[in-house]
Amino acid sequence: MNTHTQPPIARHTRSLAAILGEFRKHKERIAFVPTMGALHRGHLSLVEVAKTHAERVVVSIFVNPKQFAPTEDLDTYPRTELADVEALSKAGVDAIYMPDAGDMYPDGYQTTVTVPEVAKPLDGASRGPGYFAGIATVVLKLFNQVRPDAAVFGEKDYQQLLVIRRMVRDLNLDIDIIGAPIIRESDGLAMSSRNQYLSDEERNIAGWLSNVMRDTTALLRTGADPEAALAKGIEGLKSVGLAPVDYYELRRDPTLELVTSPVAPEDWATVRLFAAVMLGRTRLIDNMAVSE
Repeated sequence: MNTHTQPPIARHTRSLAAILGEFRKHKERIAFVPTMGALHRGHLSLVEVAKTHAERVVVSIFVNPKQFAPTEDLDTYPRTELADVEALSKAGVDAIYMPDAGDMYPDGYQTTVTVPEVAKPLDGASRGPGYFAGIATVVLKLFNQVRPDAAVFGEKDYQQLLVIRRMVRDLNLDIDIIGAPIIRESDGLAMSSRNQYLSDEERNIAGWLSNVMRDTTALLRTGADPEAALAKGIEGLKSVGLAPVDYYELRRDPTLELVTSPVAPEDWATVRLFAAVMLGRTRLIDNMAVSE
């Protein structure tokens, strides 16, 4: 397909099924990239990964109300539909799915999917039990509508990736879940749609998050006590204005159990540092393996 030709856009399940039916008629493998729009280079990197796993790539754009608490930014979350469609056209995707909230959650909607253990710590504790339930529910609905062979999720939202993997395994869904590397700005800041909220002054500070985290992982690789290394990292975050610190924790992949003893070299790749901080009104999250 010409990378500058706009792909078909489905706004309802019936039109989506017609588009996907053509793909399946030719027995083409389908990779799926679910997004909430406001696309940036990080999202487009997921598309590139998806292309390596299937003949056809479908991207959804849906700002999911079920994962926003009443106090969060649902109404102000950036929505850039025209720019998103243009970016996806240039990226060469094969179909765009932009469902309506009323179709996704019709009147009287009651069903929720929960993944209690993996969803409990970190963002689950910080943003409330409804956060990952909202994500798992909408992703399962999208999976049922698209029925992909593979789906790609960014590792910036690492806990989300683990929740989806657990849901897919527990519910016997025949979908390959692929994690794609974090895409960072030149100063190390993980790309996020919410970075648009940062003022110029805040943006100059934001890059320090990954720098402090790398200092912490380097310290952990020397065999440092995690409690001391994390405390030093939190002090570093606060000193540059990255505060309050929501969490700064060392956890094991994929169980997310806390790690409290020095990390052995053979575990560096499977122990991750997770961080969430506030900078003005913007919440920044990041994670990295101790091996990074």
